[in-house]
Amino acid sequence: MHCSISINESACTQKTLTDQAIPLFFNPAAGRGRTGRRVASLSAILKANGIAHTPVASRAPGHIETLVLDAINDGHRRLLVAGGDGSVHEAVNGILRSGCEVEFGVIPTGTGNDFAKASSIPLFWEDAATLLADRISSGAPGRQIDAGRCNDRYFANSAGIGFDAKVSHMARSIRLPMGKLVYLLAVLRGLWDGIATPHVTLSFGDKCFDGELTLASFSNGPWVGGMFHIAPMAHNDDGLLDLVYAKAVTRRRIMSLLPKIMQGTHIGEPEVYWSPIKKCELVADAPIPSHLDGEIQPLQSHFRIEVLSGALRLL
Repeated sequence: MHCSISINESACTQKTLTDQAIPLFFNPAAGRGRTGRRVASLSAILKANGIAHTPVASRAPGHIETLVLDAINDGHRRLLVAGGDGSVHEAVNGILRSGCEVEFGVIPTGTGNDFAKASSIPLFWEDAATLLADRISSGAPGRQIDAGRCNDRYFANSAGIGFDAKVSHMARSIRLPMGKLVYLLAVLRGLWDGIATPHVTLSFGDKCFDGELTLASFSNGPWVGGMFHIAPMAHNDDGLLDLVYAKAVTRRRIMSLLPKIMQGTHIGEPEVYWSPIKKCELVADAPIPSHLDGEIQPLQSHFRIEVLSGALRLL
């Protein structure tokens, strides 16, 4: 495993557009449809602040990744993304797949907006758009932050294996206009449905856990699901991921831990373990669910996770 992104310099220097409108990628469905309703106002804020841009809507899951990669191949080296953590996830995968150095800005219009929280981006989209326009106009350089990689995919904020992946899947199926509370409802539904505790081997540094596992979270930022302070010590510019994992626990125990996880006071509980890591490997006896930035991944039994220090440049 490697902890850096190799850049194909010849491919990245063939075409670089510096005087063209900046692509503004957005998922109209993000934030339960709020992004689609707000994009005109958002665009007006950017235009009023002198930022030439072109709104580009995605049409299906995964489309932003393709659009971003195409824009980079066309020479764009500065991109904007309006949406939630899923939109950021797709954009980051497009950027890192390209191998080019690209600056990107994020305007949070999603449900959880965990990446925005981790990156000190204003959570009110009008404020975020205004601040972003000011940074672009003033020529402020992008700041380097870390990314993560799980097997052949990248993540911006977190990777999760086990129960939290199940919760992410359930949250996506809930259509009620509940905001971040959708994740709490998904937890309760997940508990009702039952808790799987697969047998895994988790290796990191000189340590190894071998046994039944409820969940493992690999955090680049401190929040998941908008309201769960899963890794309170995490920073996305420290060159580390924060591993938080829990041994097999009962429904009742999860209910007692839930308020602590929301407050970030669960670290140190008997079943909960935390460690800063650069890379690790998890092998399960059978394929198990996982998510990257809340996006559900195919069932897998072998996971290689690592931090990519300073791989991203955030406006």
